[in-house]
Amino acid sequence: MKIPVFAAILATAGLAISADDQAKRASNTVILDPTAIKNLGLETVETAESDFEETVFALGNIAAIPNRVASVSTRIPGRIVDLQVIPGDTVKKDQEVVRIESRQPGNPPPVIALTAPIGGLVTKLEARLGDPVEPENALMEITDLTEVYAIACVPEHYAGRMKPGTVAHITAAALPHEKFDGELLRFGTSAERESGTIDAVFRIPNPGGLLRVGMRAEFSIVLSKRANVVSIPRMALQGDAANRFVYVRDFELPNAFIKIPVQVGQINDRFVEITGGLFPADEVVTRGAYSLSYAGATGISLKEALDAAHGHEHAEDGSELTPEQQHAHDEAAEHGGGSQSSPFWIYSTAILLVALVLSHLRKRSEPPSA
Repeated sequence: MKIPVFAAILATAGLAISADDQAKRASNTVILDPTAIKNLGLETVETAESDFEETVFALGNIAAIPNRVASVSTRIPGRIVDLQVIPGDTVKKDQEVVRIESRQPGNPPPVIALTAPIGGLVTKLEARLGDPVEPENALMEITDLTEVYAIACVPEHYAGRMKPGTVAHITAAALPHEKFDGELLRFGTSAERESGTIDAVFRIPNPGGLLRVGMRAEFSIVLSKRANVVSIPRMALQGDAANRFVYVRDFELPNAFIKIPVQVGQINDRFVEITGGLFPADEVVTRGAYSLSYAGATGISLKEALDAAHGHEHAEDGSELTPEQQHAHDEAAEHGGGSQSSPFWIYSTAILLVALVLSHLRKRSEPPSA
């Protein structure tokens, strides 16, 4: 008698645990229709092992490379009779930019054309049409921006970990969607005592000329790199420091996303190291992850999604119907009613069964009466 009774207890307890798991799954699952997914603009990325960078953040600005800046001037005095460029124009090397009428005698006076010594952007113009000019005065400045310097203010205690060739990922405030990579050339000649920082000079290729002198820049300087680290984009990580989680696309249900708690390691400017909770090939929601927390109420239920995916009825919490629940559901369907099954039935059955067993054991332990 004991074996069947305790087997029944274990079986019923198993049903209760399964119901708890199913209820937890239901509460952590967000199911949307295709229109909602499109409106939220959801995007996913597959979790994979990759190189993970330890970085330090710094602020700075963009500067011109000194030997890529040139001036235009005249060797003879005169006045400007033709000005062909203005600040912001791009010129080629040896392109004519201004014409000077000489003060030497002649009828008409001789006119001399001045050309650009280098190709680049006209960044300064110090003269106007008709202005007198002298050999000692520069007329304009041309800057070659195909390469520029990015100067970061780096905390001194990180400088010792940076060597020439260290890479930095750089963004400019004026170009938030553009990414630039630069290599460390050298440090400044002295440190700032008040801020405790030292200038770090990076060289950046700038073939499109998007970066301009004086732009504010943000630096993510790579101090070290580790291989085979599971990581995800930072925008995928949700929650606070004590409760980190992500949304993962369900492998079985279409348009379903499951809230998964994760353990994190280091975080850099672009990625988060995941030490637990995810596996390679999990599809993690990146863009729109924050909105998913508020989109669950507008989606369809887990029961409806599972019914459609499997082709048969499920409980309201998404669990499989027990034989008793299925029988009750079939009878209700025959009489035009709905399913009456719920997790409450499982817990009630378990409690009743445990009470009967305890009563049976207590009676067996009582001594026989005289």
